[in-house]
Amino acid sequence: MRQAKQRLGIVGNSPLLQVAIARAIRVAPIDLSVLVIGESGSGKEFFPQIIHGYSPRKHSKYIAVNCGAIPEGTIDSELFGHEKGSFTGAVASRKGYFEEADGGTIFLDEVAELPLTTQARLLRVLETGEFLKVGSSTVQKTNIRVVAATNVDLVKAVAEGRFRQDLYYRLSTVQINIPPLRERGDDIMLLARKFASDFAERYRTAPVSFADSGRVAMMHYSWPGNVRQLKNVVEQIALFESGTAVDSEAVGRYLPANATVYTPTLSTASRSKSYDSEREVIFNMIFRLQKQIEELTARLSDKPHKLVEAFVKVDSHMPSDDEETTDVAPVDVMSTDLVNIKNEPVLPSLGNPAPAAGPRSLEDEERQAIEAALERNSGRRKIAAQELGISERTLYRKIKEYGLD
Repeated sequence: MRQAKQRLGIVGNSPLLQVAIARAIRVAPIDLSVLVIGESGSGKEFFPQIIHGYSPRKHSKYIAVNCGAIPEGTIDSELFGHEKGSFTGAVASRKGYFEEADGGTIFLDEVAELPLTTQARLLRVLETGEFLKVGSSTVQKTNIRVVAATNVDLVKAVAEGRFRQDLYYRLSTVQINIPPLRERGDDIMLLARKFASDFAERYRTAPVSFADSGRVAMMHYSWPGNVRQLKNVVEQIALFESGTAVDSEAVGRYLPANATVYTPTLSTASRSKSYDSEREVIFNMIFRLQKQIEELTARLSDKPHKLVEAFVKVDSHMPSDDEETTDVAPVDVMSTDLVNIKNEPVLPSLGNPAPAAGPRSLEDEERQAIEAALERNSGRRKIAAQELGISERTLYRKIKEYGLD
């Protein structure tokens, strides 16, 4: 996955983005049609390249076609080719993209913009590998893999009669959902810093940095234009605010006038994914603590006789009621191993708590782990977050959630 990101210059560590990349890599060796769904500007064009680059077709042609940029009257000719004299201006025969990319991959961007007649031709190619040039009656064969992308709700388009249902099912054998920028969290600032650095290097301007308020403003805007819009805004900031620490006021000057109406919103799936990753981190931390405790109790239980001997020694020096009390050298009981007389660990395993305590919930374990980390680090939240393996933002939220302020 890292190699794919480096090769194509993909920036981001969002769990939703990682899932999309992993899905593209997984399906790449299998010759199935793929439908990439995502908002405009979210980076859909990278995923067909991943699929082609990790497939057996990687040494053959890769052709990207923007279906929305080709006039309806010429789209069939562009895709399937035409014969000489088939229409006005057809002064010679011409190969189409499906013929040119034979043996390779074709990426149909904005596939929902295809006319219904062209959709019927495309369906035939997907089902049989056959097509007809415009103005020809000779059937031609092509061995091609189709990856399509759209920012349109195709289910709704099918219901409205704007997209063929059979073509939709044929294209969406495998579906990859690209998260919008607003659901990618810290990726917003990763991308902003990269775009600012690239701009400063390319045009030799003084680099900009982002003050805390500037970062908050960037994170609290929903970026309806996604990565494309972010790049445009950051390049303006890098030009006109060069050499400064950009605050929220400066950021606001480059956002639309109604930017304040936007708030960052996470989909239910995104919130669930984020919470699941946090739970996994906490679980791993609890399991590490459990292992350490079990190792400690195992070492302590190796020599249970020490504590018994200590108590026997103390008892043997205790005077009776008839004896005169004499000074007795104290026994350093605290230096003995902390096990009880029955050779049961004082610290029970987290996986097998003492019966009196009852079952403990994940929230209880999570709260205790956070409290312990804060105590060990004298309340320094940044260091505690690093130790727990979670972000500072997550730690702040958990502190507030459990009332640990």
